[in-house]
Amino acid sequence: MKTSKSRIKRLRGLSRPQYRLRAENLRIFYDVTGKTVEILAIIAKDEAERWLEKVGESNEDSSFE
Repeated sequence: MKTSKSRIKRLRGLSRPQYRLRAENLRIFYDVTGKTVEILAIIAKDEAERWLEKVGESNEDSSFE
């Protein structure tokens, strides 16, 4: 089924994780390097913000948007 919004989001201001995928009430955080995808965490939606604050690595070259 086609949806109008993308479920994948590039996380700005963070060097790790690079991306977030929405899957119902879950958030999958992952990095991509070349042909490799590294799953960092699969988190419930309501815990995702706390997890990012705790584990996310800031990219000093960018600001959060």
